[in-house]
Amino acid sequence: MAKLVFVAFFACLVCRWATGRWPWQILQNSEQSQKEAMARRLLGVDRGASRIDIAEAHRRLLAQVHPDRGGSNEAVHAATAARDLLLARLTEPRQDLRP
Repeated sequence: MAKLVFVAFFACLVCRWATGRWPWQILQNSEQSQKEAMARRLLGVDRGASRIDIAEAHRRLLAQVHPDRGGSNEAVHAATAARDLLLARLTEPRQDLRP
């Protein structure tokens, strides 16, 4: 058991040395990246989309999924959450770049 703990600890240190981040930080960024990819796919924008592109894609999607046009409230909430996630990512500073 002690060997297993030592190997896990050593693997964490090697990961920190190689990437500059702890393994749990890498996994957290991966989960966030997956959420952003799903939001981009839902809105139909690419990775380098600007604020204006995201807002226009959101308006187009809302026109399709609005409850008055046969859509659902859940679809409207999903579109709004996707827009908010992508816009928040544009305004926050990049933390995944090492100095």
